[in-house]
Amino acid sequence: MEHDEPMSDDDRADDGDDDRDDDRDLAATPWPTDTVGLFEGLLSTRAIRRYRDEPVPPEALRAILFAATRAPSGSNRQPFRLVVLTDGPHAAEAKRLIGDAARRTWDAKRRNDGYEQGSGVRDDSPKARMARSMQAYVDDFDRVPALVLPCFVPYRDHPSPYDGASLYPACQNLLLAARALGYGGVITQWQALVDAELRELLAIPEGVLIGGTITLGRPVGGHGPVRRRPMGELVFEESWGEAPAWAVEPPEVTHTQAGPPRPTP
Repeated sequence: MEHDEPMSDDDRADDGDDDRDDDRDLAATPWPTDTVGLFEGLLSTRAIRRYRDEPVPPEALRAILFAATRAPSGSNRQPFRLVVLTDGPHAAEAKRLIGDAARRTWDAKRRNDGYEQGSGVRDDSPKARMARSMQAYVDDFDRVPALVLPCFVPYRDHPSPYDGASLYPACQNLLLAARALGYGGVITQWQALVDAELRELLAIPEGVLIGGTITLGRPVGGHGPVRRRPMGELVFEESWGEAPAWAVEPPEVTHTQAGPPRPTP
């Protein structure tokens, strides 16, 4: 009677264990190298809407999403869930649904907000640059390398305005981790226009909030520096509207004119 010989590594590979072996290999893989320091990342993480035509590999997704799951939440309940969509059939349909909604929304906004008037007709104006960036983004949305839908699982009988405090820190962690590894992304709310379709497609339970649309990929171009309003307009001390004396920015900082109306002198 012949005895079966132990399976070789090649035999095991042919025995349907490929996926499990890949998972074990990934679990033993160290984190990718951080390309920037924390402070530099905080000061240079901007909205990235143009991506190279290359996938976000599993080892990068693992690190980015792990960082997202480390985010703080109320009572450490972690009521957020992150639906990741890359190249499967559900991903393709979700990208199509949100992409169609994004194009409709941007077309209306472009007309209503006068992006083709005034400074919008000058190629070098911030308004024109924003319009070009947004148009490219919505045109190519169906081909974004990775799409993440951050969701909130309610644990109260009624929604609370504080619920976002247990969802959006995870989104910021995700975007900062992407920046650290040389990727980039942006969060929008376009999924709200096709909420019912996404729920049916992805089997998202009733009552779970789909709280955003995050796209990720390797940037075309670079990160930062970001342009924001002056620190003295945003940070107050002792009372509303009183900027602290220490709210002084480095000389190389540039500012944006966007945001709520500035107070008149």
